[in-house]
Amino acid sequence: MRQSKDIILLFSTRIVRLFGYGFLSVVLALYLADAGLSEWGIGALFSLTLAGDAGVSLWLTTSADRLGRRRMLIVGAALMVIAGVVFLLTRNLVLLAVAAIIGVISPSGNEIGPFLSIEQASLSQLLPAERRTNVFAWYNLAGSFATALGALSGGWLSQALQTSGWTSIDSYRAVLAGYALAGLAILLCFLGVSRAVEVAAPSATPSLLGLHKSRQVVFKLAALFSVDAFAGALVVQSLVAYWFSIRFGVAPGIIGSIFFGANVLAGISALLAVRLAAQFGLINTMVFTHIPSNILLILVPLMPTLPLAIAVLLLRFSISQMDVPTRQSYTMAVVAPEERSSASGVTTIARSVGASMAPALSGALLGVPSLISAPFILAGSLKLIYDLSLWRQFHGLTPPEEAK
Repeated sequence: MRQSKDIILLFSTRIVRLFGYGFLSVVLALYLADAGLSEWGIGALFSLTLAGDAGVSLWLTTSADRLGRRRMLIVGAALMVIAGVVFLLTRNLVLLAVAAIIGVISPSGNEIGPFLSIEQASLSQLLPAERRTNVFAWYNLAGSFATALGALSGGWLSQALQTSGWTSIDSYRAVLAGYALAGLAILLCFLGVSRAVEVAAPSATPSLLGLHKSRQVVFKLAALFSVDAFAGALVVQSLVAYWFSIRFGVAPGIIGSIFFGANVLAGISALLAVRLAAQFGLINTMVFTHIPSNILLILVPLMPTLPLAIAVLLLRFSISQMDVPTRQSYTMAVVAPEERSSASGVTTIARSVGASMAPALSGALLGVPSLISAPFILAGSLKLIYDLSLWRQFHGLTPPEEAK
């Protein structure tokens, strides 16, 4: 009963947090522009946000198994509240930069901070191995839908307030206040989580980044995951939207509809991975659903008409996320229980670092008319190399629940 309550609380924090991230993402840049920041200042602030998040998250996640997972989650939630309040109350660039570096603010609406890594480790502690992949699939689906609903709500709330006579900056402040309240809500939820999420006997062995027995496996996974993330960031949603605009002259409303459908399909695909993983294994599901997805990615820019390009893109998204819950579940399965937070933190940071380097290259390629299709082809090719390398390195390392 206690474990069921903890699982419900961890799902609740995921939903509230991702709703808050999506809620804020629609208006954050608009608020900062209204507050007087230049485009350069906004971009610099977002870079500081991401850099600070990587550093803070790495420390919290690699310390969680030793100092307490619940404690580190509470610290992360407190930082989210502090960042939201500072962004709400001041226009001072120095104070905003400090809040961005040490706080938790999501410029993109995607998951940031230490929460994902520590929550996955905690869920793995609470669940039997055979249920882990299924629960991770629902965990990802809940977050995807919460982000979408948050973005929709944040945009419409600010518009409704402006229609009612509020100034634009005051309407954005209302959204920022909502973000801070979301942080407070998840902090209260974390206070209710029991000690069942903690490592039974934290290791006293000297470690690097909280890793010792699982260090070699985690570093190999982190290196491969960073390649996959770099490739994925070559075709982030905003750049693909831009490609549709310059290639086919698609209007923003149509682009939004395309990606609404794509993201719904992507979320559902995570659930479909569960049955495949039970039948064929986690590594095989990760690799052999990812390969056709990446071939379809390469084919998108080769389609001669808009309907065909949309069809191939949607087909790609319908299988594109099958590797996500399986990847997360596999990482938790092949590392020692007392190193799960650290392992997830290191692999997540590796993905963040890999992803941060790609959009500039992709933007440069899109700026050359003869190379506008290159990001898709390069991304798909690198992802295929990642898939084959992952299978070669890890197909022999079987999770305990798959051992016969």
